[in-house]
Amino acid sequence: MALGSEIRRLDRAWQNETAWPKRLEWIEIEGLRGWKGQRVEFPFPIVAIAGENGSGKSTIIQSAASVYRDTKGSKYASEFFPKTAWDAVEDASIRFGITEGKEHKIGSVRKPSERWKGNAERPIRAVQYIDLSRIVPVAGRLGYAKIAKSRHKEASATPFDHGRLSRLSSILGAAYSSAKMALSDVDNNRVIPVLQKEGTAYSGYHQGQGETTIAELIQKDLPKYGLVLIDEIESSLHPRAQRRLIRDLASVCRERELQIILTTHSPYILEELPQIARLQIYEAGGKRQLMSGISAQFSMTQMDDVQHPECELYVEDQASQILLTEILSGRAQDLIPRVSINPCGASSVGYQLGIMVHQRRFKRPVGVFLDGDCQAGQGCYILPGPEAPERLVFEELSSANWGDVWVKVGRSVSDVSDACNDAMTLSNHHDWIQSAATRLYLGGNVLWQALCSEWVKLKLKNEDAVAVRNYVEDRLAEFA
Repeated sequence: MALGSEIRRLDRAWQNETAWPKRLEWIEIEGLRGWKGQRVEFPFPIVAIAGENGSGKSTIIQSAASVYRDTKGSKYASEFFPKTAWDAVEDASIRFGITEGKEHKIGSVRKPSERWKGNAERPIRAVQYIDLSRIVPVAGRLGYAKIAKSRHKEASATPFDHGRLSRLSSILGAAYSSAKMALSDVDNNRVIPVLQKEGTAYSGYHQGQGETTIAELIQKDLPKYGLVLIDEIESSLHPRAQRRLIRDLASVCRERELQIILTTHSPYILEELPQIARLQIYEAGGKRQLMSGISAQFSMTQMDDVQHPECELYVEDQASQILLTEILSGRAQDLIPRVSINPCGASSVGYQLGIMVHQRRFKRPVGVFLDGDCQAGQGCYILPGPEAPERLVFEELSSANWGDVWVKVGRSVSDVSDACNDAMTLSNHHDWIQSAATRLYLGGNVLWQALCSEWVKLKLKNEDAVAVRNYVEDRLAEFA
């Protein structure tokens, strides 16, 4: 799915060397909740970390919060990682690399024995740690029942300004006419969100949890140049609201030059961000892995408990997924029910998975196919042809006058030929499929599947088809 305009604007701003004068570049966590020195890099102003419960997502953002001295009250590693009767925290450290202006620095906080050291030397930066997963409905919060059961009046309130009200309406997809954070005359410490729409005002006692979550999040003043850490950002939000929230944060992030690190289980959150902004925590063979550049589909596959076919095959993207599906459908149809084919994201993810295949670190059959323009890697197989799938299929079918693609898509020979030939004049081959499909009034996947099917019939060499089959069968045989 294409990135939204706010994310594209954020990306352009991030590339400016003078922007974001404070950046957390990376951290390395040692001796905390199973982490063993793996480096976590933050290459984009918003980074999403996905993984199963207990995989270590919260440990990353809590470690990041421990890196800085906050101007409004520091958070210490000892607060996030206390020693208890059941948890021994010794020989632990959080190393970090930061940028301040044009200066790059490396530092650490560490606990060699009983006490954490290095807190005083930490760099200064405004930090906000927000745990959305622990926002309790207003009626269930400690002390709030007393307010509801008593005779009370509104004592004071802080109304949302026009900008905050507009953001609230945009994220939740409803036209709110006003919003405020109110205090009662019974308790001047317990704040209650009050919203109004369609002429009716109602408090947090009667709001949906998603409304309360977004109202309280928007009410916060996110600090300029600050570091904002959000745990389980999708909590209580429907998919459209999740997408809108990321777009909203991208706008705020760009305006205030914030850095945001968040955790999620949601494909909708991941899809809104570029591949470099997605991290997946994954365990295989008892070892924790960190992969960047993942696809949303790959992330969900790793966290899904539904039974899958015998062998998981990973490719880079949807174009490769369709091409491999057509190769197997045309030349190894008996394997189709036994495999699932999923995009994993960048080729760097494929290389990491291939190493794990080579080292037999998966508990079930896994295979990795890289595009034809990639170099060979351990455990991987390169798809037929020396080019990216789009270039291979378009160029070879062009020499065959596009075969019977016109029959498969129900368009005239000349229309198919003109649309596909003109698409090939575009400099970026990733645009060819959609350009031709749009001109033919087809969905991109419909046209691409027809092209791949015809390429398999006319151009796929028998030895290449056999090699693909052998690679898949070898993966299955490893667990036979």
